[in-house]
Amino acid sequence: MSGDESTGIKDALNNLNKLLGHRTRLGICVLLARHTALSFSRLKELLEETDGSLGAQLRKLEDEGFISVKKEFRNRKPVSWYSLTETGQVGLERHLDALTQLINREKLT
Repeated sequence: MSGDESTGIKDALNNLNKLLGHRTRLGICVLLARHTALSFSRLKELLEETDGSLGAQLRKLEDEGFISVKKEFRNRKPVSWYSLTETGQVGLERHLDALTQLINREKLT
């Protein structure tokens, strides 16, 4: 492996976002990138997560500014709607670009 190649791999690895290293958090962001908003119950269904696990992962993404939440009542029941923020969109794109760079470099060897 040449010096340029190892530097490129290191750069790509450094560009991976540790927040998105978790399967559920990555899944949440990918789903929200494709939809304007999704409810907690729909995310739970799609990701096959428990309430507690999904809630913890959503909180981490919210704390980092990757997602926003809007709470409302429907038929007297609380519903939480989640959306990807601009920060989340940029973070997801950078993470996916880094993964693509790593995959493409691997194919060259």
